[in-house]
Amino acid sequence: MTAIQEAGHRHLQRVLSHTHWANLEILAALQKADTVPEKLISVFGHLLSAEKVWLERLNERDSSSLSIWPISRLAECGALIQENYSGYLMFLEQLKDTDLDTLIPYQNSKGIAFSTSIFDILSHVSLHGSYHRGQISSYLRLEGYEPVNTDYINFSRLEEYEA
Repeated sequence: MTAIQEAGHRHLQRVLSHTHWANLEILAALQKADTVPEKLISVFGHLLSAEKVWLERLNERDSSSLSIWPISRLAECGALIQENYSGYLMFLEQLKDTDLDTLIPYQNSKGIAFSTSIFDILSHVSLHGSYHRGQISSYLRLEGYEPVNTDYINFSRLEEYEA
């Protein structure tokens, strides 16, 4: 394994840690709110369910029975955060850097067949989550709550998550 491959693998592990941290930050903000609009729980549930769907696809398991827009309660979101994180950790631990270009066959939620590289799927999971966490923060601001800053740079400054 080359130094570049090792760096890529460490980076993916770090991105996964950021995703986990950011999801916990959003959960904490929603739990602190007096009333949480259903739209926020729906978007957060979607973000977490999509992470689960992609994890199933990465493990080459059928994800067609999983909803990407489930009706969720915050307790369900908290449980799914932990489940997803554990699953992605296990996936990354067995992943070799040479596997990152491996194409994963799957069907999207409309039943259309695709093949996408592991690297692109992991990148998508991270970016998709950032997009929706930004939406949630915007909605929180509109509802009069403090938005949550889950930017990667803020995560990178935390000592507890240092590699």
